Amino acid sequence: MNQESTTELAACVRNFSVQLSPTPRGARLARLLATEQLRSWGLPLDPARLLVAELASNAADHGRVPGRDFRLTLYVVGDILRVEVTDTRGQELPAPQEPSPDAESGRGLLLVEALAHRWGVTEGRFPRKTVWAELRCTPPEPAF
Repeated sequence: MNQESTTELAACVRNFSVQLSPTPRGARLARLLATEQLRSWGLPLDPARLLVAELASNAADHGRVPGRDFRLTLYVVGDILRVEVTDTRGQELPAPQEPSPDAESGRGLLLVEALAHRWGVTEGRFPRKTVWAELRCTPPEPAF
């Protein structure tokens, strides 16, 4: 790989990572921090911030272990944005389920499935798991 190709690749690879408390406040902060990071990278905010909100909320609700935080990581490689949320409840793997019509919750992973180009779960070193979602993204067109 020549120097120019290496420089171009480095310009296309970005990442951001933060550790947050597994609380509703931590989940909201994850969404706000992700929104600002996406804005600073010049990337579209939606649907990425919706994915972050859902995955962080799931980590706070279902991945919560007292005294253990969750980690939000954003990667951009080329035109792919990858959102990862890692928690310490690896024994509970998420799976989309059809909620009853009158249920007030339980649709989050269906939303992730609908918005993301790909998503999945990676089991880490016990007790960790990472739920991830990928989006194809392009910077917004310049306004004239």
